[in-house]
Amino acid sequence: MTRTVQCVKLGKEAEGLDRPPYPGELGKRIFENVSKEAWQGWLAHQTILINEYRLSPINPEHRRFLETEMEKYFFGGGADTPEAFRPEGET
Repeated sequence: MTRTVQCVKLGKEAEGLDRPPYPGELGKRIFENVSKEAWQGWLAHQTILINEYRLSPINPEHRRFLETEMEKYFFGGGADTPEAFRPEGET
């Protein structure tokens, strides 16, 4: 049977994640309150952040930045998109 959650990002009940996607308390909150669909949205946004800001996941400072943005994305007012970012096909 599929596990469902009341997704804080989508504002509706949706299929939940199979396991916590991140360690610690933040991972637990995400597991309990974020859908698979919303998590995929974060992964796409995180990719934009990594590429635009040239972040390295092995750099502790960059990981802290991404964690802060992740928390804002799901539980805050939303994460910001880098100013210089233009989706593919836009000029």
